[in-house]
Amino acid sequence: MPASDSNLFFIELEKRCETIKDYILDERFVERFQPDVIKWAVTAYVRYGGKRLRPAILLFSCGAVGGDESRAVPAAAAVEIFHTWTLVHDDIIDRDAMRRGKPTIHEFYRRAGSDGRAELKLTPEEARHYGISVAILTGDIQHGWGISMMTELTTRCGVDPFITLSLIDELDTRVLNTLVEGEVLDIQFAHRALESLTPAMIEDMLWRKTGALYEFCGRAGALIGTGDRNHPGVRAVARFAALCGTAFQLQDDILGVVGKVDSLGKPIGSDLREGKRTLVIYYAYQNASSSERRWILEVLGNHDADDGEVGEIIELIRDLGGIEQVSNRARELIEEAGTHLEALPDSPYKELLREWADFMIEREF
Repeated sequence: MPASDSNLFFIELEKRCETIKDYILDERFVERFQPDVIKWAVTAYVRYGGKRLRPAILLFSCGAVGGDESRAVPAAAAVEIFHTWTLVHDDIIDRDAMRRGKPTIHEFYRRAGSDGRAELKLTPEEARHYGISVAILTGDIQHGWGISMMTELTTRCGVDPFITLSLIDELDTRVLNTLVEGEVLDIQFAHRALESLTPAMIEDMLWRKTGALYEFCGRAGALIGTGDRNHPGVRAVARFAALCGTAFQLQDDILGVVGKVDSLGKPIGSDLREGKRTLVIYYAYQNASSSERRWILEVLGNHDADDGEVGEIIELIRDLGGIEQVSNRARELIEEAGTHLEALPDSPYKELLREWADFMIEREF
């Protein structure tokens, strides 16, 4: 996009980011949480930062169908907290020690529990269990908080209560179930032979893990904006967001291989060590010789692989074209997503959606 348009997009994105952060950290919410361990933990990732891409598309989608985006702020904030609890639990599953350049919740409290100067005097194993326990409970609180926050669509913003109820029901049943399905498939795929998988299977898993929540954000924003479930703009924006969400995850998988630690906020190569069956790995493996395949499999899923071994595999993946193929596929999805915006009238919000889509595959974090 032109530099001026890009600057405008980032200005508009930052405005929504601050709006959502302020809404979530309002004392009327934060004062509910006790003890202090939980009060800090449930807001930590929000304070850590992030671009709030899911809330942004919800607000942009509301405006793109002619709605007042201020009425959608509770839903956008709720989605951010809902997403955050999935991150807290996902970090446990993936055994990640860093999130946005800072300790994950379970790692933070593992360290706190093992610090000899702390009130708790825990053995290393007890400290590990303590950290995981606090993180699980943190996610539980955030899940309930997100659903509760959705009610403010009606109580604070006057949205039709039937729309509010339908969005709550969809988020906490269909979307939640789909996210969990995707996570389970991701875990299972890590223990399957690469030859048993297909690109379609991996993309379906990615859509369930990531695209489904983006789709909900697009649909929710447009539904709040129109008040009409059957409005063509609702369907159009939902499909647009679903495709962009999958492209986002493909870009995330690329960055997991070639990104920078200070940008990603987590160690490079963590997906390799976890054995994740990403499309990047899949295509590189398909293009590899038999000896290169054995080399890839020696590192893939090996938690003890050192940085040198991981670095060599990353270079091999790049040379085998895995990154290029996935990047091309992400762009295909973004181009297809853009066709769904043709159903919307021209407006600054429509342009923000287009620029948001481009940003999804151009970002470096």
